[in-house]
Amino acid sequence: MWMTILKFHFEADDVQKLKVLDLFSGVGGFSLGLERTGYFETVAFCEIEPFCQKVLRKHWPEVVICDDITSLKYREDVDLVTAGFPCQDASLAGSSAGITGERTGLFWYVVRALCMVGRPVVLLENVAALLGRGVGTVLGAMAQIGYDAEWNCFPASAVGAPHSRDRFWALAYPREKGWKGPVIDWRTFSCTSRQEVTKLGDCRAICGPEWASGFEAVSMGDGLPARLVRDTIDCCGNAVVPQIPELIGHAIARAEGLTE
Repeated sequence: MWMTILKFHFEADDVQKLKVLDLFSGVGGFSLGLERTGYFETVAFCEIEPFCQKVLRKHWPEVVICDDITSLKYREDVDLVTAGFPCQDASLAGSSAGITGERTGLFWYVVRALCMVGRPVVLLENVAALLGRGVGTVLGAMAQIGYDAEWNCFPASAVGAPHSRDRFWALAYPREKGWKGPVIDWRTFSCTSRQEVTKLGDCRAICGPEWASGFEAVSMGDGLPARLVRDTIDCCGNAVVPQIPELIGHAIARAEGLTE
């Protein structure tokens, strides 16, 4: 029901949709945020956890779900690949192995996937601690396959959540696109105090008028639908805060010439 409500607010029948391959999908935070812009359509997920697969099938029943990034065989061209790749080895609470760790090192399968689906734009997410535990390797890998990248860290509170959840975000795009970055106005996500931005009205003021319609359907804690968050804490741990990819999605749409 909540997906139907949100799509009603944000979709436009005459808008060209960019195809998304959503890797490490969790419960679909990337796709929820991107599809709310009206410019993106998820065509495939890759998610190994059975619980998350169940959530994805409920809300995206027509979208194929691949279950293992290490054996992914999806080869259709897409416009955007998203990947909130595992953070356990990069997290300050983790093993400190960084990008060489067994879990966070799955990033290399993101690079493999990019080489299988054309020359898409890629949106990456991980913990802020990746800055000291492998970000150079990540950005270097993008450069080696002919991508330019821009990146920053900002917290969930920058889009109205009442907690920090500071995360690293990177947008990379093939050099042949000729985009003159930065594509994203990273100042959009700044606020004077993380504690100040906790109310719906404050969030609307930061994010602009496109935020007003449909926002009541989501919770302030993690930006996920309130009913979903109440059902299980697993949802919050397996999703990005969807308001952030929504804002980045608008920036990508502008760069692609789909909107002013």
